[in-house]
Order: sequence, then structure tokens, then C-alpha cells
Amino acid sequence: MRRTALLGSAGTLIAGTLIAGAIAAPAAGADGRHHGDREARGVQTAAARAARAGIDWKDCPADWAIAAPIQCGWVSVPLDYSKPDGKQIKLAVDRHTSTGTKAERQGALVYNPGGPGGSGMAFPKRIVTKNPLWTNTAKSYDFVGFDPRGVGHSAPISCVDPQEFVKAPKADPVPDSEADKRAQRKLAAEYADGCAERSGGMLPHMTTPNTARDLDVIRAALGERKLNFLGVSYGTYLGAVYGTLFPSHVRRMIVDSVVDPSTDNIWYEANLNQDVAFQMRWDDWKAWVAKNDATFHIGDTPAKVEQAWLTLRAAAKKSPIGGVVGPAELIGFFQSAPYYDSAWAPTARVWSAYLGGNTQALIDAAAPDLSDTAGNISAENGNAVYTAVECADAKWPTSWKKWDRDNTRLHQDYPFMTWANAWMNLPCATWSATQQRPLEVRTGKGLPPVLIVQSTRDAATPYEGAVQLHKRFKGSRLITEKGAGSHGVTGLVNPCINERVETYLLTGETDRHDVTCTPHATPKP
Repeated sequence: MRRTALLGSAGTLIAGTLIAGAIAAPAAGADGRHHGDREARGVQTAAARAARAGIDWKDCPADWAIAAPIQCGWVSVPLDYSKPDGKQIKLAVDRHTSTGTKAERQGALVYNPGGPGGSGMAFPKRIVTKNPLWTNTAKSYDFVGFDPRGVGHSAPISCVDPQEFVKAPKADPVPDSEADKRAQRKLAAEYADGCAERSGGMLPHMTTPNTARDLDVIRAALGERKLNFLGVSYGTYLGAVYGTLFPSHVRRMIVDSVVDPSTDNIWYEANLNQDVAFQMRWDDWKAWVAKNDATFHIGDTPAKVEQAWLTLRAAAKKSPIGGVVGPAELIGFFQSAPYYDSAWAPTARVWSAYLGGNTQALIDAAAPDLSDTAGNISAENGNAVYTAVECADAKWPTSWKKWDRDNTRLHQDYPFMTWANAWMNLPCATWSATQQRPLEVRTGKGLPPVLIVQSTRDAATPYEGAVQLHKRFKGSRLITEKGAGSHGVTGLVNPCINERVETYLLTGETDRHDVTCTPHATPKP
């Protein structure tokens, strides 16, 4: 689950062998049991149609910035699976073919990076760049990415003008008064109205189960009898839903940094739990900065680093840095450190430079770039999809008293992200489109062993999510990276994990028992 934007004042950047031409293995009976026979029949109809049509692979459009030998294509899916012959939307897909021999090839590996709202179209570049962690896997698999419905090139949705979306500075997410809360509530309601006005026809259909159905149609269009899937962050929830709806269609599945799929967690509680985990990882980073005070000169104890943060935040609130970087923009920049270890040193260096008198370094890092219209369109689209999917997937509390009580309580002990997260999700409280009930994720007939990978101190997807999915998917194996907290474990160098991921993809084999790995190397200052 990716915190891609903060709505804190109208929205701003805050920042997953056998091939055949037939549709699928056994019919998707689980889909029918859980979400109605019409959708079950609809996805079978759409998959059969896609299997016949295939994908017309061509060089990618020049403005997509995806160069040969990667190729692009389209897969048509129903907007509404209960009406498979009704309105169709086109999903963008791309691939790099496997690098090994014909005998080595095991099919396509389809990837989702998370979000909701993330594009997987960069995944095939792992072959182009000869990423050493994926070299052997690339011999056996085509690497396939796609833009999920509503994202990027796949019938993109929007909720507000992108240039307005990124304008800064926004109001401080942490309210000082009831008036501040009323202002934020007004902005959240206006954002929800904007989604309905600009993308209303798509909103009822922007659900994770529909994206899972899309994934099955893509599988069929690829000519694959069964799906090989790698999902990260929100992509793990997509994988969990796919595995529930289409258990007999799964060949290999890896889920990395796992969303807790419990129905009472999706999505309101998930975001509250995230606030607690972000504070934990923020504290980890402060301790690392303090340990490396000889390099950064921010503070030689975590308490001093925290005080430096509060001082910076207060100064930016009183007078936004460069006129554009206030507390909301600071959170957008600094939150990357709790997310990814790779951001620890770069974030600390920018902060250190600012304290040393280089104000521009922080402005460049945290302020929006109004000249980057393409990037701003992408950022707004990503936030729109994030909001649309989470609002559509589940019933959200409509009582402001509940939101206020829960977030006020959490903020006392977990102040780093709590209010920023609340405002980002508050549009769901006044969402006008249909809100579904989450799918009960569970093991179905034919589901093979699923490989689950998770670090214990992940901020975006707390560890309990991996434990919960492990319980629900019988026969799954859990690899725990103990003491680590970077989000997205399979992309990091840790031989204990890398070798098991590769073995699973190449052979289907897992350890007889769950495995605990020591953490990957701590970042160097």
C-alpha cells in the first residue's frame, strides 16, 4: 500500500509454465461463490474472448518512454463484469520476452507494484538493465507489466486538475483548531465531488475484485493457462483477491510486503494501523541519523533529531521555505525515509544541507515542479486511483466524530503521519459511488503454495498482514526479514531471500518450514 499523495489541502504529492491458447484451467468457481454468478460468467466470457484475440505486440508509443526491445499492447476488458458485452475499456500491457532457450521458458511473470494506482509498466526494464537479482528468472519468464484499470494509459481517471493538485504550499495537516478541521473536511468533500464529476462512470467499477478479474483476462490474452504473479504492497492484496477468486488459475505467486486482507481491516483500519507502523520506522531512521551525526550534524541522539524535525516543521509552517515548502510538503519528502532504506541517506543529506545553509536543496526535493505537466498528471492520476479503489472496496465510516476521535487519539503517540493520512482518506466518508464489502480472502481448491515475503518493521504494510495472509492461504510459506523495515523486500540484496525467491520461481519449490532471515545491510551514510 503506497502513500502516494496527501489530500491535506486539496491534494499534493506526498509522497507482483504451461502456455496454451485456451482460456484457463478450471472455471472460476470461487468468483461465483463470493461475488455473484453474473461476474463469474462475465470474466469467463471476457477471458475466452481475450484468449482468441491475443495481444498485438508492437513497439511502444514514443511518448511512453518505453524503448525496444520491450513491446506494448492492449487487452480489452468489460467495465462491468456483470455485463461482459457492454462497455469495454482497454488496458495497456508491455513485455520483454525471456532471455533463455525455448526449453527454459516457463511463461509470463506478471507484476503489480502496488498503490492502488501504481503502474507496472517499468517491470520489463529489469531485463533491459540486467538487474542481477532477476537475471536467472529472466531466462525462464517473459516479464509483463500493465497499467491497472484507471491508471496511466488504461482508461485513466481523474479527480482534480493536475496543476491544481500539486500547487503548494498546502495547509499543515496537523490541525490547530476546529476551524482547521472544518477546512480539511470541506476539501475532502470537494475532492470526492470532483472524482464523481470527472470520473463518475468509472468509480463503481474501480474495485480490487474487478482488477483481479482484469488480471485473469490478461492471463488469457497472454495465452497462459495459469498465472505467474509478483505483487508488492497493494499488489499483495490484488494477489490475495485473485488467489481467492481464481485459485486453480495460479501457478506461482509471490507477495511481498503484505496488506492484511482481513475484511475488518480493509481499508479504514489498515490506514490507522499504518500510522502506528510509520511512527516506528520514523523512530528507526532518527536513531540511524543520530548514530551518523558526524556525517549529518542534525543531532547525536534520536531526541535531538526529533527536536530538529519539530523546529524545521514549525519554521516551515510560520514561513514556507522558498514560499512553497510547508509542513505538508515536508511530510511528503521525509516520509520516503520510513518507506525505504534507500532513502535514508539521501533524505538526511538534503536535511543536513539545509541546516548548513543550502535552502535550495530542500526546495528542489520537496516542492512541486509546475513545469513537469506529465509528472503532475501521473501524480494526480495515481492519487485518484488510490482514492477510488479504497473508497469502492469497502464501507467507510461516515461519522466525522469517529474519524476525529480515532485520529486525535492516534496522533498523541504517533504524530508523524496520522493526520496527513486521515485527510488523504477522508473523501471516502462522503463518497457518492457504491461501496462494496471486502472479499473474504481464503484458500480455494487448486491453490498452489504461495510465497510470502515480509520485513518485521515495514511502515506501509505492517508485519501482521503477512501473518494473516499466511494463515488464510493454506500451504503458503512465509519468509520473514527480521529487524528490517524497508518496503518491498524482493528488490533488495539479501541472499537468504533472493535465493529462495529465485528457486521458487524457477522450480516451484519452497522450504519445508517458514524461514527467518537476518536483515539486509544497513544503509551507509
